[in-house]
Amino acid sequence: MSSPAKTPPSGTVTFAQHAPVAAFPVVGGELAPGGIPVRRLAERVGRTPFYAYDRRAIDARVVALRAALPRALHLHYAIKANPMPAVVQHLAAITDGLDVASAQEMAVALDTGVAADRVSFAGPGKSASEIRRAVAAGITVTVESPLQLEQAVEAGAAIGVRPRVAVRVNPAFELKSSGMKMGGGPKPFGIDEARVPEVLDRVRESGVHLSGLHIFAGSQNLRAESIVDAQVKTYELGLSLLREWGGPVDWLNLGGGFGVPYFPGETELDLAPIAENLGKLCARADTDLGAPLVIELGRYLVAHAGVYVCRVVDRKESCGQVFLVTDGGLHHHLSASGNFGQVLRKNYPVAVANRLDEPADEVQSVVGPLCTPLDILAERMKLAHAEPGDLIAVFQSGAYGLTASPTAFLSHPAPAEVLV
Repeated sequence: MSSPAKTPPSGTVTFAQHAPVAAFPVVGGELAPGGIPVRRLAERVGRTPFYAYDRRAIDARVVALRAALPRALHLHYAIKANPMPAVVQHLAAITDGLDVASAQEMAVALDTGVAADRVSFAGPGKSASEIRRAVAAGITVTVESPLQLEQAVEAGAAIGVRPRVAVRVNPAFELKSSGMKMGGGPKPFGIDEARVPEVLDRVRESGVHLSGLHIFAGSQNLRAESIVDAQVKTYELGLSLLREWGGPVDWLNLGGGFGVPYFPGETELDLAPIAENLGKLCARADTDLGAPLVIELGRYLVAHAGVYVCRVVDRKESCGQVFLVTDGGLHHHLSASGNFGQVLRKNYPVAVANRLDEPADEVQSVVGPLCTPLDILAERMKLAHAEPGDLIAVFQSGAYGLTASPTAFLSHPAPAEVLV
């Protein structure tokens, strides 16, 4: 079980067994995203449930990354992690590029005013229409099959522009200890590395602009040594393919994979060995390729900066177990419910947001309003005693929250979102 302790002087909320949650201040015993006490914030939003994203927490993560990683490295934001327009607008100004995975995300990216050549469009199932729109916009189409390349070529000819493309490579290796494996063996993502040379030949023949290669082996990894190993292998593979290509490129995208701690026993990723390795790779890339390296991060930039807040509407006891029934649940936050890839359900860090100065000494379960036993936000956690009207906070909720959830399930109202 995990529990929020009494608020330390620093304002950090500490969870037994969970990694400390330090992204938000605490004011008067209340969680205060953006410095606003949570009950006041709920009044400002106008309803519960809601997601709140703290811009200062996002800034702090980017500043820390910039300080740790080599200056030559380009940092891109993967919009799929959190496509809220205000969040994307904020990150567009403090990162070097945006990576999108749909035409709607492309529209959000372009609405920020970012230069089109700083946007790339990945995804294994892009339609011909989406590719045409991307070519017309001037962004880089990350082709994941020979067909996608041909569709980009045809779109350029029809529109009268030279397409910008990158080739996504499915490497033969995978990112070890990865929460989600995106490369290695049969995958719907990218083009098998053995077939990439013939695709690059077609790129040369067609006359399209090759922005670079995109090699993404996996995501949500908390083992620095695994990320280092994958980045070295990715660089060597990219270098080999680009030497065979023989022409200039704008960048080599090493992917991401930086994980965040969600569950008891997990700790923050150690950036030091990753930064040291990337420094060496960037120096090599300057000599070997004359082009920068790119990493694309989504979850790592925003997960810690988001909190999901719902209100207790009932408190009940069944066979000795206390249930806090809330107005939020899996239809808003599928990941926290354990139904977004978990094999064995584990609790996200959760607290009674307006009672952080009270002892977390009562075992309670937090459930939603849906007619399904899957609607669980916290199972048998030690929390401060809560009653109807109190606010529950689910931390680490800035990534893959609202847009990864079945909001239409059982037709309950959608939650609000706010950047503070």
